[in-house]
Amino acid sequence: MSEHGDAQGEFEFDHRWADAAEHKEPSARARMLAARWKETPPGPVPFRGEPGPAAPRRASWISTAVVLGCVAAVIVLLGYAQTRGLR
Repeated sequence: MSEHGDAQGEFEFDHRWADAAEHKEPSARARMLAARWKETPPGPVPFRGEPGPAAPRRASWISTAVVLGCVAAVIVLLGYAQTRGLR
């Protein structure tokens, strides 16, 4: 077991040595994009594209009416349940 631990120390990765390398290999994604762009270069992309069409917003009174209707229905149901329970 101690031999394995000593051998492990020899192969420990040294970040300073890697950062000092003259040539750094690009990532796999960078290589893939470079190969793809050699065949078909990408078109120009604006910094901020135009926003897509926005969905029409519902009027705020509709959502207010729905909420108030639900609250009224709950109150009526609770009142009905209470009167049925008292008899």
